[in-house]
Amino acid sequence: MKRIRNALGTVLGLTLTLLCSIPAWSAEPPESILVSSRAFEHNTDIPLRYSAYGEGISPDISWLNLPEGTRQLALILDDPVFGFQPFVHWVAYNIPATATGLPEGLSPDAIVTHPGLEGMINGANGTRRTGYFGPRPPADGKVHTYNFRIYALDYELNLPDGYNKQNLLQAMEGHILATGVLTGNYQFSE
Repeated sequence: MKRIRNALGTVLGLTLTLLCSIPAWSAEPPESILVSSRAFEHNTDIPLRYSAYGEGISPDISWLNLPEGTRQLALILDDPVFGFQPFVHWVAYNIPATATGLPEGLSPDAIVTHPGLEGMINGANGTRRTGYFGPRPPADGKVHTYNFRIYALDYELNLPDGYNKQNLLQAMEGHILATGVLTGNYQFSE
């Protein structure tokens, strides 16, 4: 019995040591940022105007409830229903922490020159172009979901232009304080 207690004590001690040595950032960041748009509500259809079948302009995106210590923001928009891996529709980073949203019809240029968004970069989307690329699912009969995810960062990354989703995720690793998502739906119809 004494051996069992000693063995359990050793296992518990090792477990606590391991748990205490895991960095705090390795835990999933909370999804506490409230993300919205005047163009559509969460989990509703994205209007044709914002799709690649329509005008292809970006919808306005707003956010609230950034955590204390937020120094910069980033955005990734992707379609997780697309094929084997999500199709990336928008990557934006170096967004000032003072910004409360992105306006409708934001320029797709890599270097964003909109007032209040100084320093923001539009990264490479799945078409290898910069800026927003609206929903354009195939005529497969499936409703595709589009996740506009905002990331609050504890560090000013000040990344150069040209980053894609993978590059950005690697650069943000260990710096994400919180996230928030706005989901829209789109289905191709003739």
